[in-house]
Amino acid sequence: MNYLLLIVPPLMWAGNAVISRSVLADGSMPPMALSFWRWALAAAILVLMTRRSLMGEWPKVKRHFPFLVFMALTSVAAYNTLLYQALSTTPAINAMIVASSLPAVAILLSWLWLGEKPGALALAGLGVSFLGLLTVIARGDAARLLAFAFQPGDLWVLAATLSWGVYSVALRRHPTGIKPLVLLTWLVLIGTPCLLPLHLIELAQGQAPALNWANLGVVVYVAVFASVLAYICWNEGVTRLGAGLAGQFTYLTPLFASLLAVVFLGEEFRLYHGLGLSLIFAGITLASLKRPR
Repeated sequence: MNYLLLIVPPLMWAGNAVISRSVLADGSMPPMALSFWRWALAAAILVLMTRRSLMGEWPKVKRHFPFLVFMALTSVAAYNTLLYQALSTTPAINAMIVASSLPAVAILLSWLWLGEKPGALALAGLGVSFLGLLTVIARGDAARLLAFAFQPGDLWVLAATLSWGVYSVALRRHPTGIKPLVLLTWLVLIGTPCLLPLHLIELAQGQAPALNWANLGVVVYVAVFASVLAYICWNEGVTRLGAGLAGQFTYLTPLFASLLAVVFLGEEFRLYHGLGLSLIFAGITLASLKRPR
């Protein structure tokens, strides 16, 4: 059950990547508009879900409010906004390679911040999972990786990855005692207003989202599944298993995105998909094994 909590978010985020890519690519939904309306709708849903206990946790929220602001900025306000910006300026293969540094970032931050020194099995699992990810994004052709070159948008991905790593480790480093769903609600309520000025700047520049059913469907999906459901599972999974191990599961996101492309875009399932899936799960299993006493 604990591992299922960390499998659901990559699946939801893969759907976010596949669905959002089309509206970001054709310009019908600017990145800041998608990020703002995603979290605005998520905030409304979460308030309805937690309305009876939201203010009951206020004493704890007030005590930890500066820390909650920090958490909201690194997760709700920063991560997806930076990622949406990146996807509009850099090829997908670049974004996935740069984003694959998240497990290493999480393990390093856990070591420096929490004193959780990674063991040999964790490092070995990291390497095996990374090999599986490279197999998928290279489509079984090493020449694709050899031809890889950084693009300006890669810096956006790197910033997003660092932001998410800090959020994940901080979540474990400073437990607030606030109920998980109430904590998520407060993070969204704090972080969403920070996105409004960026959305208004886009509007002032003439970048307005198109009002159609397709864009509405995208906003609903990313708000309900990629935001509310995914964050609930991620927060609980990180709390139970730690940020270092949780980071391993992010390798599933590009793989799930490939599989969803097969289903919804008619792409063919290849041998490298199966090989990559096997390596990723092998790495997660290896990293989750406990060292002998």
